[in-house]
Amino acid sequence: EVQLVESGGGLVQPGGSLRLSCAASGFTFRLYGMSWVRQAPGKGLEWVSAIHSGGGTNYADSVKGRFTISRDYAKNTAYLQMNNLKPEDTAVYYCNTVDANLRTIWGLGTQVTVSS
Repeated sequence: EVQLVESGGGLVQPGGSLRLSCAASGFTFRLYGMSWVRQAPGKGLEWVSAIHSGGGTNYADSVKGRFTISRDYAKNTAYLQMNNLKPEDTAVYYCNTVDANLRTIWGLGTQVTVSS
């Protein structure tokens, strides 16, 4: 069974940092791209960042220069390092991937709250 489990969220002050993790299982991790998507309270889903199977990365303009996506092939885990966090980064963060049947697989999400 394909499974994604996010962790690492929490409460942080503006300007602080967090590192989110997305542990993957049930598929050949190294062959698939991974993405992070967030949903702020009362708003729709916002794509944040993606890392391709070969390691190439993309970022939304809103997080470029502050967030870094990475992956550890040995641990089957994707990461999102978030620095200089702002209140507008407050959201539930989800990781996802598209499997061989073109289904999007989602984790349950992890809450990030940026507040003083």
